[in-house]
Amino acid sequence: MHTNISDSPQDVTGGCEDRVPAPFQRYLLKINLKRGKNLVIRDKRSGTSDPYVKFKIEGKQFYKSKVVYKDLNPRWNESFSHPLRDREYNIEVYDKNRTSDDFMGSSFISLRELELQKTNEMELRLEDPKSKEDDMGVIIVDVCLMFRDATIKKGPVGIFQTLQVFLRNQMWTGVLCITLVEGQDMPQCGQGDIYVRFRLGDQKYKSKNLCIQPNPQWREQFDFNQFEDNQEPLQVEMCSKRGRKSEESWGMLEVDVSTLTVNEKQLYSYMLNPGKGRVVFLITLRSVWGVSISDIENATLSKPDEKDEVSLKNSHNCMRDIGILQVGVIRANDLPATDINGKSNALCVIELGNSKLQTHTVYKNVNPEWKKSFTFPIKDITDVVELTVFDENGDKAPNFLGTVAIPLLTVKNDQEITLLLKKEKLGSASKGSITLVLEVIYNKVGASVKSFQPKEAKLTEETIKFNKKVLAQSIYRVRKISTAVLSTLQYIKSCFQWESTQRSLIAFLIFLLTVWHWELFMLPLFLLLLIGWNYFQLSTGRASYNQDLEPGKKGLIDKIYMVQEVVLAVQNVLEEIANIGERVKNIFNWSVPFLSCLACLVLFVAAALLYLIPLRYIVLIWGINKFTKKLRNPYSIDSNEILDFLKRVPSDVQKVRSNFTYRYGENSLKMSALFAVPEFPSVAEIYPLALFDY
Repeated sequence: MHTNISDSPQDVTGGCEDRVPAPFQRYLLKINLKRGKNLVIRDKRSGTSDPYVKFKIEGKQFYKSKVVYKDLNPRWNESFSHPLRDREYNIEVYDKNRTSDDFMGSSFISLRELELQKTNEMELRLEDPKSKEDDMGVIIVDVCLMFRDATIKKGPVGIFQTLQVFLRNQMWTGVLCITLVEGQDMPQCGQGDIYVRFRLGDQKYKSKNLCIQPNPQWREQFDFNQFEDNQEPLQVEMCSKRGRKSEESWGMLEVDVSTLTVNEKQLYSYMLNPGKGRVVFLITLRSVWGVSISDIENATLSKPDEKDEVSLKNSHNCMRDIGILQVGVIRANDLPATDINGKSNALCVIELGNSKLQTHTVYKNVNPEWKKSFTFPIKDITDVVELTVFDENGDKAPNFLGTVAIPLLTVKNDQEITLLLKKEKLGSASKGSITLVLEVIYNKVGASVKSFQPKEAKLTEETIKFNKKVLAQSIYRVRKISTAVLSTLQYIKSCFQWESTQRSLIAFLIFLLTVWHWELFMLPLFLLLLIGWNYFQLSTGRASYNQDLEPGKKGLIDKIYMVQEVVLAVQNVLEEIANIGERVKNIFNWSVPFLSCLACLVLFVAAALLYLIPLRYIVLIWGINKFTKKLRNPYSIDSNEILDFLKRVPSDVQKVRSNFTYRYGENSLKMSALFAVPEFPSVAEIYPLALFDY
């Protein structure tokens, strides 16, 4: 499809009271590419097409939709927006092919037919003068023309009103609590995974992947914010994916959330495509409180009724939103310059969980002052509030200037603080600082209960990609933990070795008394004492946290050796884990009947001992033997009998390497020198005559 969006924005008519005079405004065209209907066939073999849409300005592509495979009535449901500057917008729909893509039609939109701030659904009939088809189908889109409030730099009195509208439109008026329950009557079996996508405006959520099965159970819960000016339906799509192949849609449905009743749970069970079953989910619309944007002088939390909402006497009402966070964004100083004049167009975005608000843009200033107060409801007291400063870059994506992250539990109320900005990954300092005033009030009962419930999933998680630096950092962190564990084990081993007679004797007596008087309640008591001891060490300054996540700086040769060490360490750890798992499995599947019989004998003796002798006495005997072994035989070799036994059992790789074929008379049989047989072995199968010739 090729669409021409013509006419100058100054010619647009619309009855908007907050309208800014044309010389001082730039328009924003918001498009929701919904679906196509009765598109033309371009793949003659399959009788379908693989359509996708390109959006271009003056020949340059600025948006491309996903490809919908083998569908003449595709559903995209993709939204985006772009500023208008008296240009012509080209929208092209193609059929995806391996070599060259085929053109599928054109249409146009006239801006004279649009009104400001009003969404219009348009059915665009496709045409192509070079095509022989009379009917090439239609594309259905939602188009909304609006002015960009954040980009207004100067103008008459009406600009203040539009700024207020811009700030007010950010606030959500309700929360949709969605629970994805299960799938029903789905295909009995099949390769690949299935998952469900939810979308409401710009908010998206993807469920975890489950294997294809008749009745998959997701049991996932998440929240979408509902905005007053967004009347879009909730879109639900079931998808499957097999390996590296493209995903397949099993069906899409839309839910009109504007008809929901507050605090009333609604069950939905929707049929998918024929033969694909149905999906079951719950939606509850809940009212929201604690969301506001105001001048910093008119702080919401200064009102007594706001604090009373989260008091201890209202703990029963604080099981979902446990408190209120107020962030006063005052100013930023010494920001990086992004234009040739040494200035920046700075704005600040505040995020708490999946909630996001932003300030207006201060133009041509590296020391902007916003003086705005933002209030969020708190769902988890362990959350971190993130403030990111961007430079508005006109038609392009904003430039990142710096960010800070503040855990809610570290906030000191009503204190003006100035924080240095950090780079995007929060690993090192960036240029500039930001001045804030924060206040957190929360219900301690609700916060305690919420700490033991599933944490809210992040709706905008980035796709994880391989990064050798992250891999090296993870290896370094695991090595630090393993070093601490090994040092503790070495200390315990030194007690068994009697390297210090006094220490070993004290440890032996503690062991005897603990085992003899041990009760189950002592386990949490011991952990409580350990936490208390560490608190005492920190409070007296005898210990400190070591938060160094990366090794020191390395040269080029050291980095090359580091990569080799990381790859080798990962290889060795994975091989060791695989070997242990396969050896345990091969004990139970009689890969080596002798060792399996020996394991049966040991397990029988262990069961009999545990039945006849109390566990307390068995542990005492084991401990006494361990402590006195060095005294009885100073030259004894320490060993772990269980690991020593497992090393005798072959892994799957060793089994494959030991396969051979032998002949007995006219018959030949392929088997393993390790006696791997599919069924329970008989005496003749365990000891065949041919083995003595092997």
